[in-house]
Amino acid sequence: MGLFGGMDASASGMTAQRLRMDLTSNNIANINTTRTEDGGPYRRQAPIFKAKGEETKFKLPDLAGGGTGQQDGQGVQVEGVQKSTKPPRLVHNPEHPDADESGYVEKPNIDIASEMVDMISASRAYEANVTAVNSSKQMFNSALEIGR
Repeated sequence: MGLFGGMDASASGMTAQRLRMDLTSNNIANINTTRTEDGGPYRRQAPIFKAKGEETKFKLPDLAGGGTGQQDGQGVQVEGVQKSTKPPRLVHNPEHPDADESGYVEKPNIDIASEMVDMISASRAYEANVTAVNSSKQMFNSALEIGR
């Protein structure tokens, strides 16, 4: 990993977590959307992430010397956005314009509590990546100070 490899990995993590927060916000905003362009209620969206670049490399431990394994990561990238396949929840409301002949309305199957937990988790992961970037900047500054 080069000089800026750690910062690149953290930057890709911040981008990924920002997308995760955006999708979670969108899910919360559409919790009552019963009609979309695709027809039917809104479907929960979630990002799919994968390792960036080559596959993660593992260095096997030196069996004779008892060394430890080393992992070389390059960051994360978004592979896609997946829509939920969970069936919508049915709510009895005969006056609703989208109600069927039995008076039931299909609403998005989104759990506000799990969305909030996901938002907090994404926020904390973003903060951890910001801390890693700031630590890298401090190390670079310290190295420059040593050279003076």
